[in-house]
Amino acid sequence: MSTPVMHKKKKFGTGTIWTVLAWILGLGFFFPVLWMVLTGFKQEADAYSDPPKLLFTPTLDQYRAVLSSGIGTALMNSAFATIVSTILVLLLGIPAAFALSLRPVKKTKDVLFFFISTKMLPVVAVIVPLYVIVGDIGLLDNIWALIVLYTAMNLPIAVWMMRSFFLEVPSELLEAASMDGASLWTSVREVILPLVSPGIAATALICTIFSWNEFFFAVNLTAVQAQTIPVALVGFITGEGLYWARLSAAATLAALPVVLAGWIAQNKLVRGLSFGAIK
Repeated sequence: MSTPVMHKKKKFGTGTIWTVLAWILGLGFFFPVLWMVLTGFKQEADAYSDPPKLLFTPTLDQYRAVLSSGIGTALMNSAFATIVSTILVLLLGIPAAFALSLRPVKKTKDVLFFFISTKMLPVVAVIVPLYVIVGDIGLLDNIWALIVLYTAMNLPIAVWMMRSFFLEVPSELLEAASMDGASLWTSVREVILPLVSPGIAATALICTIFSWNEFFFAVNLTAVQAQTIPVALVGFITGEGLYWARLSAAATLAALPVVLAGWIAQNKLVRGLSFGAIK
């Protein structure tokens, strides 16, 4: 017959095992990132060594080479396209999500299906007509072409995400604000948006990640002037082979802005990702 003490010890032992497994799994996922960061501080000879060198003399030569190669322009292009497209997604997506949740329109389900159906078509299937259209309007190798495409790419996901957040807000709050004489805009600005701000932050971060990492549109529609950071990374793959240390340094610089954005928004992100999960 088991006693409460034995049951508690068994529960503690099971919890410890799951904790250890979770740490091992987490470290397994994080190890490639750690290895990339470490490789960026190596010389090319150390990066190519077999077996890999765990002890080496750190150097900033690779970062100096990367920054002197003109990658700063690609970083600025990615930052501009990401920030502007994310702002446009929020400006368009918040009213749409509000209308489809707290102020539903006719055939709401049909509208939602139309939004998400735009994500079902493979991107490669539309690149030729997009290339022709962008070329005809003179926006090839122009950052504004990417901004429009990134906005269209992220808008359906943003509407679906923010709608789930808006559905968590009791409709009685709008009714109470209306009875107090507040206009619809005032109610949304001072009552609804503060409540769903974690969800908006989570949506903005996901749109930022998708836009920052997008490669297919950028590699086909840009050349030099509007080149983004994912395309610039390909330039480190030359006919002479791969420069592993230099490529790792460039990849670390490319990942750093998104990591910092996630770290800054982490307080709202954790709550935002689970805000509309249970309904």
